[in-house]
Amino acid sequence: MEQKLQFIEFRLFWEGHVNRSDLIDKFGVSVNQASSDLNRYIALAPDNMVYDKSGKTYVRGATFTPLFLKPDATQYLSQVRSVAEGIVTKEDAWIGNFPIFDATPAPARGIDPAILRSLVIAIRRHEVIEVFYQSMSLPDPEWRWTAPHALAFDGFRWHARSYCEKSGEYRDFVISRIIETRQTRSTGQPATPDVAWQEMVGLEIGPHPELSATQRRVIELDYGMTNGQVQIPVRRALLYYALKRLGLDTDPAARRPQDQQIILLNRKSVISKDNRRVVPGTEYQGN
Repeated sequence: MEQKLQFIEFRLFWEGHVNRSDLIDKFGVSVNQASSDLNRYIALAPDNMVYDKSGKTYVRGATFTPLFLKPDATQYLSQVRSVAEGIVTKEDAWIGNFPIFDATPAPARGIDPAILRSLVIAIRRHEVIEVFYQSMSLPDPEWRWTAPHALAFDGFRWHARSYCEKSGEYRDFVISRIIETRQTRSTGQPATPDVAWQEMVGLEIGPHPELSATQRRVIELDYGMTNGQVQIPVRRALLYYALKRLGLDTDPAARRPQDQQIILLNRKSVISKDNRRVVPGTEYQGN
């Protein structure tokens, strides 16, 4: 019931109207049940929608105030993006009338569902699993015993954050490069914790100082900055990927301010002696 009330509010906020057929199509309820759901919403939020006889639909009220759903632009756009990338169909999204949209193409990663399932089970059971892995530092794949404990997405690829018995280190195994999995054993996680995964690093981001005052202000709004900066928390294990994706992995002077746009204000503390091993990507060599 709560989900249906949220759906009604979602449609009212983003599209300005909702009717019985929307609820019938989305939740598979009967006509009578859809009418009951709409009447329940009116009883709880009487000023939020009114019936338009000419359009034969309920429309957003002039004093509409969300009661069950906090409007979120990121949530709305994530649905648009998911449809654009083929992750979900239009029928599965809550948006009824999609705007014209598209997205830059991203290469599909060939992850075998059976391999992913094996990794997820190993994570859940705290097992060590043997994987046939193709490293970029070796010409041929090899079998390795790994203890995966988390999944990580770098913006382009999915990784299995795992303890590698061969190297004696925690590493990121690109899931699409795991060709096969076979036996597991219930030895639990290694005694050494994954400190790089547990530790959070705060990236203090600010607009490039060589931008004009107006340009800096736009960047502040774009990134939701306060007083010219915003802090983005990231796991130290994912620091290399985060800096690369934000374009902060190189010297800001190497690009025009209009292209760089943002800088890392706490660069010295982030790329410290302790973190230097992570930032250049040396921890991930061989994977």
